[in-house]
Amino acid sequence: MSKMLIPILFALGTAFFWGCYGPTIGNAQAPRLDGKPLGPPDGWTPFKPYVFIGVAYLLISVVGGSVMMKVRGDSFNFAATVPGVDGITHFNTAKWGFLAGTLGALGALCLTTAMMTSRGNALLVMPIVFGGAVSVTAIVSIIKLRSHGPLEISPLLWCGIALTVVGVVLVAMNTPHGHASAKPKSSTEASESPHASVDQKDTESKPESTS
Repeated sequence: MSKMLIPILFALGTAFFWGCYGPTIGNAQAPRLDGKPLGPPDGWTPFKPYVFIGVAYLLISVVGGSVMMKVRGDSFNFAATVPGVDGITHFNTAKWGFLAGTLGALGALCLTTAMMTSRGNALLVMPIVFGGAVSVTAIVSIIKLRSHGPLEISPLLWCGIALTVVGVVLVAMNTPHGHASAKPKSSTEASESPHASVDQKDTESKPESTS
């Protein structure tokens, strides 16, 4: 049980940080003018906060990863061979790490764009992201394992994927949406309406003159 505790804790940490990612990036959406996002040069596009997502990735992954490699005594040689293992080199870490980072960056771009275009509606976007990610992971794992030989799949797996899709749809359909703010009165309407009401009251209260 103790061997499984560490990966479970890190998996929960991933769920926590990724769960907070959507609402956090939703705060970076461009201000809206007449219900539409304000574009450049006064406003911005979803790609502007995405740049600093990359900066954060760079700092945490490159700097943090290098520090932890040094602490754990890892080698900085990404081309060294593995003694006693044919066809495996340290270049695998660079190749698959770069591919995984590319997929993560594309996912972050899609998620950032989804949050920007949905007015920061994390309750709509995030269930689709997490529910879809679980299903895609299962399908990709099946394809990968089948490439090594026959694989028996429990029908409950497909039931679980179907239930995930149903859950995502239910959450998305029942997501609470904020009410649109009342349209402010124009300066002309605001200045005219008080005088109009006063004149109307004066007209009603003033007795008709008799000849």
